[in-house]
Amino acid sequence: MGTEDEFMGAEDRLSGPEDRLSGPEGELSGPEGELLDVVDREDRVTGRARRGEVYARGLIHRCVFVLVTDGAGRVFVHRRTATKLVFPSRYDLFVGGVVGAGEEYDTAALREAEEELGVSGLPAPVPLFRFLYEGEGGSWWSAVYEVRCELPVSPQESEVAWHAHLDGAELAEALERWEWVPDGLEAYRRLLAHRRESGL
Repeated sequence: MGTEDEFMGAEDRLSGPEDRLSGPEGELSGPEGELLDVVDREDRVTGRARRGEVYARGLIHRCVFVLVTDGAGRVFVHRRTATKLVFPSRYDLFVGGVVGAGEEYDTAALREAEEELGVSGLPAPVPLFRFLYEGEGGSWWSAVYEVRCELPVSPQESEVAWHAHLDGAELAEALERWEWVPDGLEAYRRLLAHRRESGL
């Protein structure tokens, strides 16, 4: 194993720049200009700021992580595009992203999953747990979900450079060989612990 090509099959390679155009009054209309809730270490909202400022100042915000499996129980994995603001070109076990200002975690989880997978009519992701990620890239409250997607996926070009569904053995080997996003690895480690504690 060890390379994307061995998992390609019918999967397509995707590429595409993120929208980074400036809007009125010099404000960015792309990802950097998105308004986010700023929260404290107890996940209480303390203010709002643009995503670019949140990243630059290391402010705590909110994110969702959705583990997606197909009808055979294989996990959807992907490589992030080189234009991503955080952890570009690394592999990820989850789809998801930041929670917008005033948005609920559950709403963000469904929105991000449908957008990133390129589907509509996805079942509501099941919430599992939350934790405060503190590590490479900054700090953010992380709400972890899971969902089964039996719909044909067409991943968002600005988000996903490559994707595949991996079974347990393939995923275990890929985890040892590929460069993964650190927050996703932490979320997955906690997810496995959550399953063990729940007897799943």
